[in-house]
Amino acid sequence: MDAPYPRLLVSRFADCFRFYAAVLPPLTGADLDKGAPDGPYANWEADGRAVLVLFDRGAMASVLGTGALPARPAPAQDTAMLVLRVTDVDTALALCLESGAEPVRGAADRPEWGPGLRTAHLRDPEGHLIELQSYS
Repeated sequence: MDAPYPRLLVSRFADCFRFYAAVLPPLTGADLDKGAPDGPYANWEADGRAVLVLFDRGAMASVLGTGALPARPAPAQDTAMLVLRVTDVDTALALCLESGAEPVRGAADRPEWGPGLRTAHLRDPEGHLIELQSYS
């Protein structure tokens, strides 16, 4: 069995595709395996294993028969977060912001979460919460 991997359902497929295409290779070493900005599917892999998959939200709703339901209630607390372990949080954060992410919380040391831990929090173009983390 393959290891689980995140599949993000997105409405702004092209924007999210461009964002992850810009940040995943330098931050995780993952390369695009399948897909293009016009969707509805794209996946990035590293060492033959899926790292992230994007899937068009409307296409999934069509399969499930849930197209008439709202995408999500707003405002609401986050229910999931994509965590990317990086070499340098500050450099990774700058790349993400240049590539279209929205900042949530800047880079900060978090010794209360773990020795030598540094994190930053941002949102991808669809609004998914991302944590960048490194350990020194």
